[in-house]
Amino acid sequence: MSSVSIIGLGNMAGALAGRALAGGNAVEIIGRDRAKAEKVAAAVGGASVGTAGVAPAGDIVILAVPYASAAAVVSEYGDALRGKVIIDITNPVSSDFKELLTPDGSSGAQEIAKAAPAGAHVVKAFNTLFSNVLAAGSAEGRQLDVFIAGDDARAKARVSAFVESLGLRPLDTGELPMARTLENAALLELGLVAHSVKHTNFVLGVSILN
Repeated sequence: MSSVSIIGLGNMAGALAGRALAGGNAVEIIGRDRAKAEKVAAAVGGASVGTAGVAPAGDIVILAVPYASAAAVVSEYGDALRGKVIIDITNPVSSDFKELLTPDGSSGAQEIAKAAPAGAHVVKAFNTLFSNVLAAGSAEGRQLDVFIAGDDARAKARVSAFVESLGLRPLDTGELPMARTLENAALLELGLVAHSVKHTNFVLGVSILN
């Protein structure tokens, strides 16, 4: 099992913390608002509360903050993240959900990786799952797929093992530049929410035909 620090206090942070604890992982919740961090930890039961700006305890650090602040958070922790696996779950989408906010040819994960210290490895994961679906852990009895992308094979293996501990299926999509495709997939989901499906109770997944 893994030792995980979750930076962020929103719905995704809570859903990930709950599933991680159920999977036997050690979980630390970190947020600038300590009272709210304690509330999130109490809601999921069994999580510890870390101090914002202090080195995260987990070997895996999950960025569950808005994309606009993600790189700044990584820069703030600096060398405290050296040797850590950083899971980027963010989606760099515009406020009208019509476009990505990253430079052409790049992705949110790649921009975040630029802010990470040497020896830290950024892996994109969980960005195509809505928090309500993630909290449920399955869709009509079907295991949820978690698409991952990253440049370091060992970091991806650690993330894959963590995903499996949550009862989910990791699917490796390739190196970190594939994160842009995953972020576009999230943009597709938001388009479906806005124009056809009208809710977030759905998933993107892969059916492997025999």
